[in-house]
Amino acid sequence: MNDCRDERRAGKTVVGMGATMDDFDYDLPESLIAQTPIEPRDSARMMVALDTTGAPTHCHVRDLPLLLKAGDVLVINTTKVLPARIAVRRETGGGGEVLLLDPVGDGWWNALARPSKKLPPGTLVMSANGDLRIEMGDDFGDGRRRVKLEYGPGAISDATTASNALAASGTMPLPPYIHERLDDQSRYQTVYAQQPGSAAAPTAGLHFTASLLDKLRSRGVVVTEVELVVGLDTFRPVTAAVPQDHVIHTERYRVPAETIDACHTAKAHGHRVIAVGTTTTRALESAAATGELEGHTNLFIHGSYRFAVVDIMMTNFHLPRSSLLLLIDAFGGSRWRDLYSLAQAEGYRFLSFGDCMLLGRQP
Repeated sequence: MNDCRDERRAGKTVVGMGATMDDFDYDLPESLIAQTPIEPRDSARMMVALDTTGAPTHCHVRDLPLLLKAGDVLVINTTKVLPARIAVRRETGGGGEVLLLDPVGDGWWNALARPSKKLPPGTLVMSANGDLRIEMGDDFGDGRRRVKLEYGPGAISDATTASNALAASGTMPLPPYIHERLDDQSRYQTVYAQQPGSAAAPTAGLHFTASLLDKLRSRGVVVTEVELVVGLDTFRPVTAAVPQDHVIHTERYRVPAETIDACHTAKAHGHRVIAVGTTTTRALESAAATGELEGHTNLFIHGSYRFAVVDIMMTNFHLPRSSLLLLIDAFGGSRWRDLYSLAQAEGYRFLSFGDCMLLGRQP
């Protein structure tokens, strides 16, 4: 593995139970926020920090077959992003936007809308492209709305139908820190995306190619799947002063029985479970914590949380003061700060279209 480079760094003391959100802040220069996805997908850089006391190694995602072993289980999140950002026309001739989050039944969806104050309940707007009709429902403040989508003869009540209807009317809901146009909309989908429903991509999975997955399987790595429907709250900064006061968002998940069985078998034989992304981690740990393989989870992973399933996490570099960074701290310890500082010094690309880490769990 000639292109993997060692880097000697000292660790830091673990932040204790008295941590505040200031402990999860760091300076992120605009220049390090990746604006476009790298090609090919698996040429992204990957900092490898499996040993909690040793030095990280600088590799690429394509090196993953050299880093995993036969019998290890790699778990991916197969959720698919809805083209859920809809430009709309108001009756006054003005414009606006509706961003679908998740269906709540009877054709109604949770959504974000702007300008929300100019769209009172009962207002009917049309999509700027295509033939979607959107009825504005309850206003929950901060742009959060209940909306009803209609296309053709009736309401759109499920994600698959919505995906088909949104093909002409919607665009990918890229995070607000990405300012450049994405010409190839498929680059905000994983190559293994299946069931449409997410408002954001499980970004660690964007690094995989079909060829890389085949190489992992040929090495004896078991590749299996979960589904966690990613909501926008995943990426919102935590506004509470201390982590314990943060109200975590709820997301829908599904862990097939064969996936959890594969994880248990691997661990029983001394092999490792590698979760691709924080969303996969949350799904696996939710199933372990509740005993339920399917449902809605509000599991808040932070502080001294004891992980039951995941041994290694492949994850991008996350926003300051985010619940994702709290999860990283719980998983790998406060050495994340040294790793992030090193990533900045080495010019790693951050956030959704950026590079990644292969991070081992702290004892």
